[in-house]
Amino acid sequence: MTTQNAQQPGSSAEPTCYPAIRWRKIYVASSWRNPDQAAVVAALKADGHLVYDFKNPRPGDNGFSWSEIDPNWRNWTAEEYRAALDHPLAKSGFASDFNAMKWADTFLLVLPCGRSAHLELAGLLDRENKH
Repeated sequence: MTTQNAQQPGSSAEPTCYPAIRWRKIYVASSWRNPDQAAVVAALKADGHLVYDFKNPRPGDNGFSWSEIDPNWRNWTAEEYRAALDHPLAKSGFASDFNAMKWADTFLLVLPCGRSAHLELAGLLDRENKH
């Protein structure tokens, strides 16, 4: 059974079907380069779930990117990368994603993705007893 077309709790409209599970707060982990990430987020939202989208965490916010700090970030040395972790934009981006991970009750890893998304998922699931 699917939650397709079902109304969110508290809605006055009669649902066309009943949800198989309760509404979820979902953190979608993936790669910035994954072409399927946006469609996955849109489908989950259309199904009535609350979804954190790291590419668009809030209206008017296109998420954190290292290129905001330095367009040449791909050529950083390890020392430059470590120093950039203290940049206010990096700290803000980390806080946004980390708070969303604490908020979520469900995590979805959309492949292909890299080490960062895998570390987000594994680290928090292990620590927080999440799904």
